[in-house]
Amino acid sequence: MSLDAARAAQAGIQTVAVRRASLPSTLTLTGEVVAEPDRTARLSSATPGRLEQVSFNEGATVKRGDVLATVRVPDVGRLRGAYAAASSRARAAKLNAERLEALKASGLGAEQAFVDAQADARAQEAEARALGEQLTAIGVSADSGGFLVALRAPISGVVVSRDAVVGQPIGTDAVLATIVDLSVVWFLGRVFEKDLSRLRVGSSAELELNAYPAGHFHGTVDYVSQQIDPMARTLTARIRVANETGQLRLGLFGRAHVDVGEPGKQSSGLVVPRDAVLEVAGKKVVFVKEKDGDFVVHEVAIGDSAMDDVLLLSGVSEGEEVVSKGGFTLKSLLLKSTLAEDE
Repeated sequence: MSLDAARAAQAGIQTVAVRRASLPSTLTLTGEVVAEPDRTARLSSATPGRLEQVSFNEGATVKRGDVLATVRVPDVGRLRGAYAAASSRARAAKLNAERLEALKASGLGAEQAFVDAQADARAQEAEARALGEQLTAIGVSADSGGFLVALRAPISGVVVSRDAVVGQPIGTDAVLATIVDLSVVWFLGRVFEKDLSRLRVGSSAELELNAYPAGHFHGTVDYVSQQIDPMARTLTARIRVANETGQLRLGLFGRAHVDVGEPGKQSSGLVVPRDAVLEVAGKKVVFVKEKDGDFVVHEVAIGDSAMDDVLLLSGVSEGEEVVSKGGFTLKSLLLKSTLAEDE
């Protein structure tokens, strides 16, 4: 099968040499995908009220600061009135202090009267400032506006749960939504006591999830728990995984294969990247690039695999160039040519 250089580049075809190597030794941990606590937030109201509007659904992607709901809060009017009155008293107390200061400077006023006026002005300003901060804390302007309070997304992410119905009364303890930033997640794997000495923070890991049997995800062990579960007699290894494709979802179960750096404990032989092996007509094959640039299908027998590498037991020789990326383009061309011959 021939493919000119321009089409090969457009298809993203890359090749690697078949090499002789030993697969890394791995430790397999079962576990599940969870959210990072620092990438999780709950939407709630800072003051009791009644839900006036809800503008999100479960599964929605939101950005930090987006208005997700509005709450009607009768106490807003009372707070604004108290703030306006306190602000007026503060201005009057300040003017009075300035007047007494001028009288004291001209010898017509008493020192104590000026000191008392200054203290009163500071107290009035503090009261007004406190009321203004209360209004800011519940998300409304201190100067104007109605009785509606906007509830904004505290972080960017995906709404994974919603418990909000228009018209329902809510308190400050009501959780209206849970938002999770899923760009990075954790895989919590269970470690048996006998395997603890083999595990190291910083080791690379490869995830196989039940939901994606043909897919593999990569992460790094960034923590091993300090306390053993007395019932299961296991510890927890936390593996941080970038969720670039968005496929990783909370609660997915699977296995993590952690590179424990024990050379010689696994099979050795001819190794190629796992992505180089494709399935055509029920057979495992690789595409080998010949010296003239053509691509030839080789049926192979595969052995063990670990950390994106797989052993080939037959079908290739050391040093041959096999397609590691873009193989699906060649597979499509092969299937088209086969269909054409059948016709």
